[in-house]
Amino acid sequence: MHTIDTGSSPYKGFRFPQAIISHAVWLYFRFSLSYRDVEERLAERGIVVSYEKIRQWSHTFGHSYATQLRRRRARPGDKWHMDEVFLKINGKTHSLWHAVDQDGNVLDIMVRAGGIRLRAPSGQRSSSVSSLQTNS
Repeated sequence: MHTIDTGSSPYKGFRFPQAIISHAVWLYFRFSLSYRDVEERLAERGIVVSYEKIRQWSHTFGHSYATQLRRRRARPGDKWHMDEVFLKINGKTHSLWHAVDQDGNVLDIMVRAGGIRLRAPSGQRSSSVSSLQTNS
């Protein structure tokens, strides 16, 4: 999971939720991407955020994430759980998809206006999944 465990939330006062900030910083440090590459990856999932904001998040939360990534790399399990939540963005209904394995490791998050196309996260072969559960 890409979160920091502290007594009080360090994400309080930020416009974006913790999951999106965590995912952006995780992408930047885990795959050594540029800020603009992370911006494009998030835009592919329907999350519009500037590369400058990603730079600020990386500066604020980066040290903790980099330390956690060096300590351990969780391998995705063979059972995945998909959760779909509907939300309105600028008056239009979108679906927020959240993929988690049986150990609680976040595999992917995506915001879509249309239907969903299931695919394995980067570097993960879909043939290694033995079970996929959805909430519908």
